[in-house]
Amino acid sequence: MAEPDPEKVARLRAALDAYTPGGGIVDRAEEEALAPVRKRALGLLDQRARSRAELRERLIRAEFEPGLVERVIDDLERTGLVDDATFAREWVRQRAARRGKSARALDAELRVKGVAQDVRREALEQVTPEDEEAVARTLAQRKAREIKQPPAGRAEYDKYLRRVVGVLARRGYGAELAMRVAREALDARIGELEECM
Repeated sequence: MAEPDPEKVARLRAALDAYTPGGGIVDRAEEEALAPVRKRALGLLDQRARSRAELRERLIRAEFEPGLVERVIDDLERTGLVDDATFAREWVRQRAARRGKSARALDAELRVKGVAQDVRREALEQVTPEDEEAVARTLAQRKAREIKQPPAGRAEYDKYLRRVVGVLARRGYGAELAMRVAREALDARIGELEECM
């Protein structure tokens, strides 16, 4: 049988001498204070991904002590459960595809969620001007299809146009793009309706 390493034995003795019952590697009182914060944070993250600032705000609003909140969020960030860059990329990808949001609207949403400007900018690179125009055109065509008869005059045409432009404006599209795409979709729909008459 090999002789024990004297250095290893000395380190173990020093660790045993420093050990105090109730102490040790894990500080039980500290862990008990962090546990409810961690549980609430994981529950919030289980619902959907969140930015660091958004998670902090929700936990502090739940009346957890700010120092404990920061420690829990730091731990979650180290493990990759909180990552603003990943959150922002997913937010942009999903909201652009499913809701037809413009890059401008998505930038505003991420800013409200406390995502840093450089992280927002990088995430928004996924949305090209061509993508935005294609989505805007699809939204305008969908709204224009709701029109069942050609307008009776200029006032009715303008009313239809305002409805189509409104759909695009609410999703953050700029005035020039919204007006151009809305006119194209509306004129095409009116042409279809007139052919059927």
